[in-house]
Amino acid sequence: MGTPEKKNEFQPPNAMEAFFNRAMGFLAGLGLGPSFIYLLQVRGRKSRKIFSTPVNLMEFGGRQILVAPRGRTQWVRNAEAAGEITLKRGSTRLRFGLREIADEGKPEILREYLGRYASAVGKFFPVKAGAPVEAFRGVARDYPVFELVGR
Repeated sequence: MGTPEKKNEFQPPNAMEAFFNRAMGFLAGLGLGPSFIYLLQVRGRKSRKIFSTPVNLMEFGGRQILVAPRGRTQWVRNAEAAGEITLKRGSTRLRFGLREIADEGKPEILREYLGRYASAVGKFFPVKAGAPVEAFRGVARDYPVFELVGR
């Protein structure tokens, strides 16, 4: 019998990543930086405070998609509990509901996401950028993926 595949558990950012995330969040909040980076704002499920984190918003198949490359992070848990998020970029604030993508619908999305953002998120995937879609089937369950639904 083989050993079970290691599940992608939440990997907190190290000090350098935390600094980079704060910087990118700050820039996105001002409307600066790459156009795909937004500041995600969500109400905490326990504290009810608003928490912010930078995210890569990806258009795929005509849909707006968010992927959590670190797994079930706090923003994912808070967004699931709240049922909605706000994406901020400069003075623009967009509210969205979330529709979770089922595991069988994730492989192509994950492949595209990793292909676009490998330099920033590649270390969170056991699959390499450019791998065939089939390589993502076994890990799809470990990555929350959401379609944004307009409010």
